[in-house]
Amino acid sequence: MSERIHNILFLCTGNSARSILAEALMNQLGRERGFRAFSAGSHPRGSVHPAALELLASRGLPTEGLRSKGWEEFAAPDAPALDFVFTVCDQAAGEVCPVWPGQPVTAHWGQPDPAAVSAPEAAVRRAFLDAFVTLQRRIELMLALPLQRLDALSLRREVDRIGQQ
Repeated sequence: MSERIHNILFLCTGNSARSILAEALMNQLGRERGFRAFSAGSHPRGSVHPAALELLASRGLPTEGLRSKGWEEFAAPDAPALDFVFTVCDQAAGEVCPVWPGQPVTAHWGQPDPAAVSAPEAAVRRAFLDAFVTLQRRIELMLALPLQRLDALSLRREVDRIGQQ
C-alpha cells in the first residue's frame, strides 16, 4: 500500500446514488493504492437508494457504513484533509460549494441520475448499472494515473479529461 493516504470526496445533491456508488467503488478499488473515499450531498436525501445498495451488494462491495450525509461534515475543522473533490451530478457542479481547506484537486464527473428513473423496475436497475459502470471506468482510469509524476496542473487536466469519458 502507498505510504500516503489520498482522501477523495464524491459530491452530489442527494447523496443517495451516484456519490454513494463512487465512494464504495473507490474504497474497494483504490484501497491498495492508498485512496480513502467519502461521499456527501448539498441537500442529502437522508437515506441511500435501495437500488444502489442492492447493486453494490450484488457486486461484492461492502455497504456497511454507507449513509446519506451533508457536505458540511467535510468542511468542518476536524474533517479529513481532502486531496480530491469530484462532483458526480450537474446540480452539485453548479452550486456554490464550501471552501475546501488545502486546495484539493477538483473535477466534474457528471452523469445522469439513476435515482430519477422511477419505472419500470428493469429501467431503474439498468440506470444504476450504467452509472456504476461509468464510475468504475473513471475510477480505474484515475487509479492508473502516475500521481507521483504529475504536477498539480497536469493532474487537474487528467482528472478533468477522465470526467469527459
